[in-house]
This record gives sequence, C-alpha cells and structure tokens, in this order.
Amino acid sequence: MAKQPKRIKAWTGDRDATHALEAAIKLVKENAKAKFDETIEISVNLGVDPRHADQQVRGVVNLPSGTGRDVRVAVFAKDAKAAEATAAGAEHVGAEDLYEKINGGFMDFDRVIATPDMMALVGRLGKVLGPRGLMPNPKVGTVTPNVGQAVKDAKGGAVEFRVEKAGIVHAGIGKASFTEDALLVNVKALIEALNRSKPSGAKGVFIKRVGLSSTMGPGFKVDIASIG
Repeated sequence: MAKQPKRIKAWTGDRDATHALEAAIKLVKENAKAKFDETIEISVNLGVDPRHADQQVRGVVNLPSGTGRDVRVAVFAKDAKAAEATAAGAEHVGAEDLYEKINGGFMDFDRVIATPDMMALVGRLGKVLGPRGLMPNPKVGTVTPNVGQAVKDAKGGAVEFRVEKAGIVHAGIGKASFTEDALLVNVKALIEALNRSKPSGAKGVFIKRVGLSSTMGPGFKVDIASIG
C-alpha cells in the first residue's frame, strides 16, 4: 500500500461529517497549506438532469468579496465601444485583428466579451473558444453593448456558473487568504444566484449537497440549512 504524502497526513477535520457553513470554511482555510494562495472552491449538487433542455442551469454572479484572481479580458468591439473597453481595463481589444490573433493560437485571456454586432465574427471562433468555456453569451452578460461595465464586472468578481453533465456546479469563491467572513458572503451570494436560476423543469429538492475545498486540500460537506 502506497504511503500517504505528508500534506495529506497533516489534514485536520472530519471529512465524513456535515459541518455548518462557518465551520466548513474554517476547516478549509486551516487545511490550505500550499506555498501558493489556494483557490477556495465550492461544489453544489443540484436536483436536475442537464440532459433535458428545461433543466439547464447557467448564469453569472457578482461575488461581494471578489474572486482574488487577476482576470484578463479580451473584448471584440469597434470604435467608441473599443475605446470604452480599453478605458475599463480590458487587456485585449479589437475586431478582425483580434480574431486573427486568437485563430492563430493566442489565448492569453480568461474572459471574452463582445458587442452584439461582433458575434458574426466571434461565432467563427466557436471551435476554439467553445471547448474552453470562453464563448460570449448574452445569458451571462458577455454579449452586451455595455462593454465597459461588463469588463469592470469581470475584473471585480463576476463568476460564471454552469451545471455539468452530472448535475454539479463547480465555482471558485475566493482565495485561502480571504477572511472567513469574505468567503461566507461569497458562498451565500452564489447559492442565492443558483436558487434564482432554478429551471422550470426542476422538481423536488433543488440544492441537494454542498461541499467546500481548496486547490490542494480536502473537501468538507456543508449543512445546507446553515447557508440560509
């Protein structure tokens, strides 16, 4: 039998028990001992079957405490809208020139935003952006005429969420360096956004299980009733 790494042996807390949200956050932070600032992640098991069109869950939430990430934004826009995106802090702004760069392999960005008139061009990058979850979509606010605000939201704590085939939503809700209170409000904001996104086809219990973990640490079950 292989020996467990020292970092796993050093883990504390009961991973089989269900913890109140505040206690789970504390345990996750205590076990985030990597040499880098680990991302705190949430996994939410939903009572949906994503194979059905009326049970899809997708949206965006602005985390009150931010994400702790330096989000690099690419914007497809022209003229005044391009200037607006640049002024808001977008790293890469363009139209046909940006299309050529991305089509040629350039991927130095985390979010793509486009004005509606640019989608005919952006759509040609579907095979490049789609598999990476980067294709702009009006449902999550990344296809919009208000590109300046979209850039600010992306950099200020906007997180996209989408249910996977197994009915689970994964999302980063901050960093291990965040305070417990900062992580607490971020978790609650995401859960509220999920509840607002409950599809018409979902029956019975919608949020079934919630877990928290860090990039290199163990996962802990959260008592849903403690989230509020």
